[in-house]
Amino acid sequence: MTPTRRTVLAGLASSPFVPATLRAQSTTSLRQALDAAAAAAVAADPDQALRLLAPIDASSLQPADRLDLITGRAGLAIDAALVRSAFGRTGRSPYRVTPTTGAWKAARPDRAMIDADTTAILTDAGAGIILPRLSLDRTVEALRTAPADPAINRQIEALESLRDIAPSAPGVGRFRGGADWYTLQLQRSLGAMTPAYAERRLFVELNRLHARAARRFDQIGAPRGSIADRYARLWRDDRFLYPATEAGRATAVADMNRMLATARTHVPAAFGERPAWCLDATVRSLSPSDIASGRNGYREVPTSTRSGAYIVDLKDIRRRPRWTLPSVVAHELLPGHMIQLGLEGAAPPHPLRIEYAAAFVEGWSIYAEQLAAKSGAYADPHDALGHVHWLLFRVTRALVDLGVHLHGWSIEQARDRLVEWQGEPAYFAPFDVELARIPLEPAARVAEAMAWLTIADTAHGKATIAYHTALLAHGRMRIDDIRKITA
Repeated sequence: MTPTRRTVLAGLASSPFVPATLRAQSTTSLRQALDAAAAAAVAADPDQALRLLAPIDASSLQPADRLDLITGRAGLAIDAALVRSAFGRTGRSPYRVTPTTGAWKAARPDRAMIDADTTAILTDAGAGIILPRLSLDRTVEALRTAPADPAINRQIEALESLRDIAPSAPGVGRFRGGADWYTLQLQRSLGAMTPAYAERRLFVELNRLHARAARRFDQIGAPRGSIADRYARLWRDDRFLYPATEAGRATAVADMNRMLATARTHVPAAFGERPAWCLDATVRSLSPSDIASGRNGYREVPTSTRSGAYIVDLKDIRRRPRWTLPSVVAHELLPGHMIQLGLEGAAPPHPLRIEYAAAFVEGWSIYAEQLAAKSGAYADPHDALGHVHWLLFRVTRALVDLGVHLHGWSIEQARDRLVEWQGEPAYFAPFDVELARIPLEPAARVAEAMAWLTIADTAHGKATIAYHTALLAHGRMRIDDIRKITA
């Protein structure tokens, strides 16, 4: 049997390798220590992981290795605090099983692991940690779609036995220690940040974006009304909608590739000379097999030997006005994911850094949308409105994340705020879909938005090329390290 990464790491954790005086003389020895720490973390012992890394002198390391070490230490310290919390474990969600997570979702589900999840669900319930009722019902519905299995049936029975005591409120703030847990969860993939600061900064941005949108709507002569109403009308303006035909979809792809060609010419001004391969990307539509399998849009990151691509979802093309697409090109292609993920893939960070600096990836590509604005990508005021709407999407779902988990908002209240602030949902994130995810992924949307705003705020006063080089030269980082950039 081919060993998995988890079994390799578990073996490392149980080995006698415990570096008492290690001073990281090579990347190899550092990687061994990080692998052992990762294995300890998988075994739910982040304190042991920290002890394994404690003897290493970060100042002796090369920049990428240093980022691996300090990011791993920072994230493991958060995980150690999470283990000591009322929730008693690490992870991105307080819930063992959801419609998209748990042993039942494995490619080859293991009955013993499903039963272990079921036992954990009941143990958690004894501590008051139960899926909110709507999420519980959705989880049961998802489990019923799985191949018939006695372990799945036992898990369904366990969840259904909790329905009458499942809370109607969706947020983690209702749990004992939930607000503190939320803060730790926010910091886990982001860095030093408090929910209170994040909320203040997000409201500042929301007001700025609404003011920008109002000016642009006035510029195009749109009828007066709320920002939500004005976006709703523009969204349905047939002048900007592609026909729901193969020809219409081909036109949309051609338009995006033209936008991409223009974006490519602006890269040197913001980044200097980048490897040609990380600019080698195109747009194409989902294939018939993609659509048949239910796949949505996805990206293929370029490498030195393979072109990149963004495979755009145009199934419901009448929901994708042309003026929403320039920001998509900036975010998914250039100067967004293709550059950042492409460069990072050439020298991948350790998995600990990938885990504990996860918010950087989306943060960078939201920032990339703003870079495109500086290069004139949204000179048409309709395209500028599309740009603002995408930023509103990032800000408002982050504010809803905070509202649900820390202020006790119901799903209905959260939906009302999204409609009021954003008007129309983003193509790939209908309000109901987003509101199903937010209760199960506390702080995730806030972390992504605050990674973007930290990158953007830190850019002020910096030399553009030097700052971007420092941001991307060694892969993702936490906001603590972004703020230290002096370029």
